[in-house]
Amino acid sequence: MIELSKRLLRTVGRTNARFGLLGAGDRVLLGLSTGKDSLVLAHILKHFSTVTPEKFTFRAVTIGYGMNEDFAYLAEHCREHGIDHEIIDTCIFELGREKMRKDTAFCSFCSRMRRGSLYSYALSHGFNKIALAHHLDDAAQSFFMNLTYNGALRTLPPKYTAANGLIVIRPLILVRERQIIDAAAKNALPILKEDDSCPAKRAGFKLPRAREEAKALLERLEKENPKLFVSLEAAFGNIHKDSFFQI
Repeated sequence: MIELSKRLLRTVGRTNARFGLLGAGDRVLLGLSTGKDSLVLAHILKHFSTVTPEKFTFRAVTIGYGMNEDFAYLAEHCREHGIDHEIIDTCIFELGREKMRKDTAFCSFCSRMRRGSLYSYALSHGFNKIALAHHLDDAAQSFFMNLTYNGALRTLPPKYTAANGLIVIRPLILVRERQIIDAAAKNALPILKEDDSCPAKRAGFKLPRAREEAKALLERLEKENPKLFVSLEAAFGNIHKDSFFQI
């Protein structure tokens, strides 16, 4: 059993209570990548599945891109900690190389394909919810990306229903990324560097810069205002629609 901080667990518990993410009888499918966020979430879901009175089950699924990845270490880690885990092989890497131009960003294509594989698996195996490991920093970055590049006020919702009827939940959405980094480091979780697992970098595709720019901007703003993310979290739930340019 890994050690999760009480603060981290309280934040996820508060998120669950506020948005009703997990309920009795839920069958949850977690998208488990080779990074820190989803692996920490796997252990959090394992914890709550054993202590919450409203029993739910979950399975972690790792999507292989078709790059001859070796997920043996991840599978062994899940076995060691009693996490139900399965690996799905796909051809996302080759499809991307065939369909995408080198001067275009591969990441959005990869994300859509990966999400499609998760949805298909969930629907065919009787899962009613998909768990994604986005955190508060991701939500803040997405907000500024949409504001500056897409002309929209939108971010990552804690819970929504997809067109196919699956409910998508984000249990870490009120957690700061630094809390996840601390949890991964403290427990020496087996995670890969992005350079080792990113299809875009493997194939030499153009890498998107918008998220890195948003991240750098938020870092500068937080240095000037240490309460920035407290304010952003409150603002995401305090929307005054009548103050915008809508008819």
